[in-house]
Amino acid sequence: MGHRFGNGFDIDHFATLDRRALLRGLGASALVTAGGGLFAGSVWANPVFAAYPFALGIASGDPAADGFVIWTKIAPRPLEPNGGMPRKAVEVDWAVATDERMRQVVQKGRTMAHPELGHSVHVEIGGLEAGRDYFYQFTIGGERSRVGRTRTLPAAGAPLGQLRFAVAGCQRYEDGHFTAWRHIAGERFDFVYHYGDYIYEYRLLRPGERALPVVRVMPGEPDEIYTLNDYRHRYAIYKSDPDLQAAHASAPFLMSYDDHEVDNNWAGDRSEENTPPELFLLRRAAAFQAWYEHMPVRRALMPRGPDILAYRRFAVGDLLSFNLLDTRLFRSDQPCGDGVKPNCREAFNTDRTMLGATQERWLHDGFMETKARWNVLGQQVIVMRNDRDPDPAVFAPSLDKWDGAVAARDRLFAAVEETKLANLVVLTGDIHNNWAGELKKNFDDEKSATLGVEFVATSITSGGDGFDTNDTFRALMTQDPHIKFFNNQRGYMRHVVTPQRWQADYQVLDKVSVPDGRLSTRRSFVVESGSGGLLDA
Repeated sequence: MGHRFGNGFDIDHFATLDRRALLRGLGASALVTAGGGLFAGSVWANPVFAAYPFALGIASGDPAADGFVIWTKIAPRPLEPNGGMPRKAVEVDWAVATDERMRQVVQKGRTMAHPELGHSVHVEIGGLEAGRDYFYQFTIGGERSRVGRTRTLPAAGAPLGQLRFAVAGCQRYEDGHFTAWRHIAGERFDFVYHYGDYIYEYRLLRPGERALPVVRVMPGEPDEIYTLNDYRHRYAIYKSDPDLQAAHASAPFLMSYDDHEVDNNWAGDRSEENTPPELFLLRRAAAFQAWYEHMPVRRALMPRGPDILAYRRFAVGDLLSFNLLDTRLFRSDQPCGDGVKPNCREAFNTDRTMLGATQERWLHDGFMETKARWNVLGQQVIVMRNDRDPDPAVFAPSLDKWDGAVAARDRLFAAVEETKLANLVVLTGDIHNNWAGELKKNFDDEKSATLGVEFVATSITSGGDGFDTNDTFRALMTQDPHIKFFNNQRGYMRHVVTPQRWQADYQVLDKVSVPDGRLSTRRSFVVESGSGGLLDA
């Protein structure tokens, strides 16, 4: 019998044989052409575009040792309904090469961009060499996309001397320029982990409507987004940004989502506005479809109505086991009505979860089987205890984080201990600040065993220019000595990993309110293999 959650979603039967056959059929849809086939009348033959059809860029993602996904979306007028496309499928040619000039082509083919998926294209490439750069390009009609760089992972278990990757997310359009993505593009990482909040669902803001400056004004209807067309339009605004496009074209992405791809602080079938669950699931279905349409992810992540399976694992040579988690879809609703509140006893209920029972078992099994030197949890909300009240007599956590599901954190830590998991590193976002800390078996005892470390990446733009630190946060760190660093500027994290050490560099911008903010390394930490604790680099 399958494992069911509160909304009746059966995970074990999500990818049925019929579903897999459907997905294979979508992948082979190039067989249906304007020259014949069952649906010939619905194919746009010999397309001629009024504007550049690759206006939303290209991307790659979900790398494996033998390949990756390459993505684009045909949208000559991306802010118009249907991206300015007719409601017909259209053929798209693609090629993968070993050189940036696309002269040494190793694979090529043709696929179909369907109107049902907003004319997005997800091509899964296999049969390539492990651990090397590749380049790719799309062609449609007489138009060519830019050339993108991507990279296969080293073979699972193969010796790996060094890995370089970035962690970034939380990119609210109105709050600033995407300058951090431009710098990420320049670094040509092995991959980029995007932890979520790719878009924000809030209503449009105009200058003067809030104290924080509105740096960029979004076009479109003013209200919060709810429908598939609403979400598609919002993604089109974000993905039109040249710096974000450059980052996607520079390296493969490991994509996740957090709350704002759907609704602020949503949890399972519960919305922030307490919308009836059966209605919220309609909105969640629209949001997930739009997310899938715009992300370089595999067809296995195609949503089924309001449900999606987005947690997955990447083996990176013998160096990394990267567990990409979902802390939204299967979690308990936030206790005590959410927010930052003291004395919330509900947060300690033993049945509370962040991952759901099936994802917890999947993660535990991964802990038991891993032989990697470093074991990573890529997830969304802060794990370590984080008091948000500077009064030493008051403990008031944010109940949207793992502090709101203490029993779930206890089970996670128990699994780490039980399996003797080596070198645990948690990579987090969501909170719009930089943090670094140690994961203690008992956060009340500074001398308690350190089970791993957590690096929390700040936002790309969300929160505006920000500041370095202040007395309030210094006081909070004094109350929580396992927290070693706080910073409230925008930017991203760079991670350089070898078998012996992990170095995390906090890259920050002095301003995002201007398009050319200055980048610097604010702080660097090192974790030595087998030590468990944080050291200054």
